[in-house]
Amino acid sequence: MDAITKHPVLVPAAFDLTGRTAIVVGGYGAIGRGVSEALARFGAQTFVAGRDAAKAEQMALELRSLGLSATAEAFDATDRDAIDSAVARIAAEAGHIDLLVNCLGRQREQALLEVTEDAFDELYAINLKAAMFLGQRVAQLQRDTGRGGCHVHLLSLRSQLGLFDRGYTAFCASKGGLGVLIKQHAAELGRLNIRVNGVAPGAVHTFKNHKAVSDPKQFAAMTGRIPLQRLAEPADVAGAILFLCSSAASFITGQILVVDGGLSSCQ
Repeated sequence: MDAITKHPVLVPAAFDLTGRTAIVVGGYGAIGRGVSEALARFGAQTFVAGRDAAKAEQMALELRSLGLSATAEAFDATDRDAIDSAVARIAAEAGHIDLLVNCLGRQREQALLEVTEDAFDELYAINLKAAMFLGQRVAQLQRDTGRGGCHVHLLSLRSQLGLFDRGYTAFCASKGGLGVLIKQHAAELGRLNIRVNGVAPGAVHTFKNHKAVSDPKQFAAMTGRIPLQRLAEPADVAGAILFLCSSAASFITGQILVVDGGLSSCQ
């Protein structure tokens, strides 16, 4: 019985991130904001990262106003040199990076017969290439410090399912590639005590779609096939990411946690 009661999964401390350093790339976005706040509230020294310096600083300022530890870090995650420089700066300031959370994602809706090379390349660079080299560089640092760590990448339900009658080719292809990349990174990094997982939300209610969600007819159309009869909130996605970053998930790697209210269970 003693061995069971001492297991970290059974105590609140399993979710305590005090002493850990987290970098949230896209940490000021529609979902990234909730992720940055969740990690900071649970004790992580949180670096809010992204291309827009002003937005990163504003998000970090909001978190600091709540008494949380947050710092802005501006860089372009599609640029390998920029990734290297940013990781080096964060490591110099914090000493280590324990948690990498990649919340990057972009969609340019184009029907299959109209997809342009420029659009496809843009989505590939943001949705897939950035994840590859963020994961590589942070893993190199984690290997060198010997602390291990955790990577979580934000996917989409459309990384596993197409979307009928919509122009999601480039998005689904890039996010689907990310799903397999997660599994391969997990397979290679496990012996370094680095866990790699993904979170795949369905439709999420954010400031970007608030107007549509406020319309009863559009809300009914968006939720009609979701068993829980609502959209996810950013906090729902942040909670899943927090779990995967915590010691409660210490034996979970190479997995994709779907957060869709049960939609994919009844396709």
